[in-house]
Amino acid sequence: MKLSQRLSHLQAMVDGPYQHIWDCCCDHGLLGAALLRQEAATNVHFVDIIPGIMQSLQGKLERFFPPAAGASRWQVHCIDVAKLPLADYPSETPQLVIIAGVGGELTGELVSAIQQRADTLGQEIEFLLCPVHHTYQLRERLDTLGLRYFDERLISENKRCYELLHVARHGKQPITAIGDSLWSQAPIETQVAYLRRLLKHYHQVIRGSKQEQKPLLERAISDYQAQLDLLSA
Repeated sequence: MKLSQRLSHLQAMVDGPYQHIWDCCCDHGLLGAALLRQEAATNVHFVDIIPGIMQSLQGKLERFFPPAAGASRWQVHCIDVAKLPLADYPSETPQLVIIAGVGGELTGELVSAIQQRADTLGQEIEFLLCPVHHTYQLRERLDTLGLRYFDERLISENKRCYELLHVARHGKQPITAIGDSLWSQAPIETQVAYLRRLLKHYHQVIRGSKQEQKPLLERAISDYQAQLDLLSA
């Protein structure tokens, strides 16, 4: 199957080769399969917690990527993404963990759990992330974890915008709450529409939010409004 624009952009951001790539919340495994064809890693791991999806994916991988000379370049793991078996796959070079298609809050929880496990093992991890919403909260959490970014992109697909982030402890630039380089990429009409949708969302959320949540939401509204004003100037 042809990759969606979002998955194609994620594939283009993989600047391996890596020894291990973990395609998490992989659903039908399209991105991981593309990375296998690209030979972006020695081993590609497909990870999801839904047994039916993973059983189907196992069969497709056996058909299209049969093991050569008794060795497989891929593994299927039906487990909680927060519990990646990094200890079973040691590497002297950074491993890449891809988390796409889930919300920013869950993405942050998964990144935190995986980074903690990697720190315990002395393993370097890079993350390639594409949350479906709540990127402001996610970015603040990534910064708190001491991560920095190599690359960040804003893309539009089916009238929705997505932020793509490639981050790690050894990244090049500090992660900011709304992104720095995002706003020089997509067409200005796309940026404006995205910011307006974000502002509408946060204005709705803050009305029903708990008092302890309001400071973050107020910061998000202020920062996004400032960026919109800058674009509109």
